[in-house]
Amino acid sequence: MFRRLLRVVWPLLLLATALPARADFYVVVHTSNPQRSLTQKEAVDLFMGRSRAFANGDFALIFDLPRDHPRRAAFYQALTGLSVAQVNSYWSRLMFSGQSVPPQSLPDEAAMASILRRNPSALGWLSREPTEPGLRVVLVLKESPAK
Repeated sequence: MFRRLLRVVWPLLLLATALPARADFYVVVHTSNPQRSLTQKEAVDLFMGRSRAFANGDFALIFDLPRDHPRRAAFYQALTGLSVAQVNSYWSRLMFSGQSVPPQSLPDEAAMASILRRNPSALGWLSREPTEPGLRVVLVLKESPAK
């Protein structure tokens, strides 16, 4: 019986491990923030410094994870279609010219969730769907497949 079950289950396990791992990214605000959802273009504009306000005109305080965070490259690829090197180069040009500064960096996702829960103007992202009270997802991004 066990061998028969193993013959059925084993190929399924091999298939599951052969599929590329993909995840979603969750763009998140405080639950009291009046912004109910964001388009991907609005999120790009906010995270790339093209806009500093939500659609209703309220100031947006944007937070990000450190440049070397393992999930940051995949987030920006899913958000903008750019590699992390391209995003870093973009920000270097803007900072050098004095046009804008990148989102404030936080050490990890726990710090991100914590500051989002405390600040109704904050906008950030998480690589797992938030379950904590006080947070609302305004955009879900699908991770791009690895190239």
